[in-house]
Amino acid sequence: MPDRAPLLNTASYGESGSRVVFLHGLFGQGRNWTQIAKTLADEHQVLLLDLPDHGRSAWTERFDFFEVADRIAAAVADQAAGDPVALVGHSLGGKVAMVLALRHPDLVERLCVVDIAPVGYRKVGEFAGYIEAMSGLDLDRLDERADAEAGLAEAVPNPTVRSFLLQNLRREAGADGGWRWQANLAGLRRDLPVIGGWPEDELAGTAPYPGPVLWLAGQRSDYVSEEYAPAMDRWFPRNRRVTVKNAGHWVHSEQPDVFVEVLRRFLAP
Repeated sequence: MPDRAPLLNTASYGESGSRVVFLHGLFGQGRNWTQIAKTLADEHQVLLLDLPDHGRSAWTERFDFFEVADRIAAAVADQAAGDPVALVGHSLGGKVAMVLALRHPDLVERLCVVDIAPVGYRKVGEFAGYIEAMSGLDLDRLDERADAEAGLAEAVPNPTVRSFLLQNLRREAGADGGWRWQANLAGLRRDLPVIGGWPEDELAGTAPYPGPVLWLAGQRSDYVSEEYAPAMDRWFPRNRRVTVKNAGHWVHSEQPDVFVEVLRRFLAP
């Protein structure tokens, strides 16, 4: 675990307007949203968080959707002084955002879910492969970040995904500082079945979220499909779905201008 890591690492942008909170996906960090946060900061107060086991936030003993959602809810309530916020979550962050909205509806004024649905997914194998490839690098033998990129090239041939994963590689301060992974790779690998799932049984008896929901899906992604519509409608009956053309799973990075335009309209009072 990183020494003295904060429980939840945060960054803020904007000084006035309604509050918007962003949650990143698996292997991500709050800073992945930085450019979008700066774009929205003229009209909103934006909060970016590193999920537990990611970025500069503390590591956990195990991943649990309720524990993570409740921890973030407490941080958001503190930052927002109890006022409801707009919550935006991508992929794993989208699942956490959904659970948070269901458990703390008074805290979430509106919800935007990016390319994920309230269902369990069987395809976690590719993520396990990423973790194995990252864990397999001999960090003590790395001189430059480029060495790590070369070491991942065979296992992660997509340069965009490879660059995204390498954002987790951090060099310690000082002349003799070595390399380490910020993300809790061992814990994430162990808990992938939970991360890829959805806490359906644990949510039994929970009321649907009553606020407005925007679902943003990538046209080339299969994480949001018609077969998942019943679950989306059951848990989030006031949802509107938008499919972004020429985008895959990382909608906000592949089509940032479209993403911001659609989000601005959703956030407008």
